[in-house]
Amino acid sequence: MDSFDIGIFEINPVQEKDAWRICDFTTVNATRLKRYFPKTLEATLTPELSAIFVAQKVKEFADKTEFLFVVKNKIERTVAGLVYVKSLDYEKLEAELAYCIGYQYEGLGITTKIVQHLTNWSFDKLKLNQLRIIVHKTNIGSVRIAEKCGYIWKETLPNEHQPPQEALMDMELYIKTNER
Repeated sequence: MDSFDIGIFEINPVQEKDAWRICDFTTVNATRLKRYFPKTLEATLTPELSAIFVAQKVKEFADKTEFLFVVKNKIERTVAGLVYVKSLDYEKLEAELAYCIGYQYEGLGITTKIVQHLTNWSFDKLKLNQLRIIVHKTNIGSVRIAEKCGYIWKETLPNEHQPPQEALMDMELYIKTNER
């Protein structure tokens, strides 16, 4: 199994046993997630919904159609964040990396390390040539993470994201090419 240690945190592929912890994570961080991860939030609002969501994500991981990784605090065993390798195009060898971290872990540099690990994993394990990170320009933390991890701003994507009960939003596209 593809697991990574980052100090007191570990990154693991999603497993069925993660359902309750993911539900806890998303409900505690609902305000943070509702704008950029509304589908994940909606799918994990109750333990029952979260179990269905996790079962689907475990299947997608096994089928190699989407990869959800769970970031856990090794001491408390709580979920600290989620990272997706999604929108895979195996013909073009491209995918998108999307990540969220719990409010209590923001600004500690953890997400940068996570993105670095999963960028390398995507290039090495999936043999991808290019990864995308799509962020809103006001999400300064995510912009900085993309840049620290070697992603280069490519363009503004007009009307790229539709948050719940908000107007369509332009998003910024950052690209990293596999140079290995």
